[in-house]
Amino acid sequence: MSPSSPRVTRATATFDPVPSRIRSALLTIDVAAAPPPGTEALGVPVAAGGDVPPIIGVDRARLLESGFSGALGQTLVLPHEDRPVVVAVGIGEPGSIDAAGLRDAAAAFARAAARDGVLATTLTDVAGVDAAEAGQAVVEGVLLARYRYRAFVDRPGEAPLTSLTLVATGGRGRSVRSGAERGRVVADAVQVARDLANTPATHLTATRMAEVARGLGTEAGLKVEVFDNAALVELGCGGLLGVNQGSDEPARMIKLTYAPRKRDGSPARPRGHLALVGKGIMYDAGGISLKPSDAMHFAMKQDMSGAAAVLGSMLTLQALGCPTMVTGYLMCTDNMPSGKAMRLGDVLTIRGGKTVEVFNTDAEGRLVMADALVLATELDPRPHAIVTIATLTGAAMRTFGSALAAMLGNHPDLVHQLEAAGARTDEPVWELPLVKAYRRKLDSAIADIRNLGGENAGTITAGLFLEEFTAGVPFGHLDICGPMMTDSDDGWRSIGATAFGTRLLSDLAMEFKPPKG
Repeated sequence: MSPSSPRVTRATATFDPVPSRIRSALLTIDVAAAPPPGTEALGVPVAAGGDVPPIIGVDRARLLESGFSGALGQTLVLPHEDRPVVVAVGIGEPGSIDAAGLRDAAAAFARAAARDGVLATTLTDVAGVDAAEAGQAVVEGVLLARYRYRAFVDRPGEAPLTSLTLVATGGRGRSVRSGAERGRVVADAVQVARDLANTPATHLTATRMAEVARGLGTEAGLKVEVFDNAALVELGCGGLLGVNQGSDEPARMIKLTYAPRKRDGSPARPRGHLALVGKGIMYDAGGISLKPSDAMHFAMKQDMSGAAAVLGSMLTLQALGCPTMVTGYLMCTDNMPSGKAMRLGDVLTIRGGKTVEVFNTDAEGRLVMADALVLATELDPRPHAIVTIATLTGAAMRTFGSALAAMLGNHPDLVHQLEAAGARTDEPVWELPLVKAYRRKLDSAIADIRNLGGENAGTITAGLFLEEFTAGVPFGHLDICGPMMTDSDDGWRSIGATAFGTRLLSDLAMEFKPPKG
């Protein structure tokens, strides 16, 4: 570098990584019997058959001539001089739409009205969908579709969403409002998780993640405990500390605790105790097993999406009145190559004393989560189930693509609850078996277990590795490597990090029942 060259300095971690939360605070959501004055765009549902709502202003033949058939998610913008822009929103065949379809339709409306900031819609009046579910789905669809990560740039032509009115008639108003309030809580949490996962790793270190979790968690009624490297040494968390060896940034374990309370603020007896463990690799270079410089390496700032999903989901619990006690662990560090980095062949000692031979330093997520799994089994009261969530294996993405997450579990009741939560939230999962015969692929000649099981069945052997540290507690694992991001707008999933799992885990906690048997 010549003396006259500009000096390049390392980015600092002072940036606020949750700008969407600030914008959301300026948004008004209301329920009314009619669109209010000042509405800039009105979304009106139009089915693929039957009568066309009069407010559309044209008949079905004209709609068809314009290429609009009423298929789910299809939109047609119809400008009017003396009233708001009307957006025809397709809802499919009459009577066929459900809450998931309504969420997609609301997202399509929000995108079609991207230049408008004051919106209203009659989508919550669609027959056949429960009013509260409709209110929640429409709010989630609109808010999540309009999400944009704009920490470093503004785009012309994008109007901030400042007002959303849900038109509800026939006595549906109160239930729609209740659902809308829940939808806002959940959508706000998803936007926080998306912001975190989209933030460059130099701006969101493990230390900064802990600061954000402490601030947001305390505000949301959670008990927040942060463990630095010295505390992790004291706890014997050799997995997290081993992965952290190669990084200039210290590791952080963040423990979040939610306990149900009655309306008067006194403690309530929880319906059960659920533990959540999120992989928080703030940036994953692969360590000594360096990743190739490709599109997946570029996305590795999002390797903390599991931790972001756990944090986001737990931010909803007090506001939603969750009856379940929930303990969350965010296991945060970089995985970097350096002269201090863990090497292939190293042996790490996990909390509790089990030893792990490092067969590949890029199989690091399971190492950091192993410490948390052991700590979770030691909780008092002991959890009835533990669920891990991580961008863990490329094998899961190659198996399922980006449409759904791989799910593994060792208890049928917990597996069913995870599947049901995925179905309710339209964050689908598909079970892979924990094939016990594959456990031998993890055998080590010099340690209790090694961290990689060979070329085949990588998602399954990763699940078997994690199960090794659960001490008999019912266990479920979500591998979100595939759906962690999208490279284009897809319904309510906006380009970039999707925060997949945030809504699923929130729903799981709300509906959780201790597994039987």
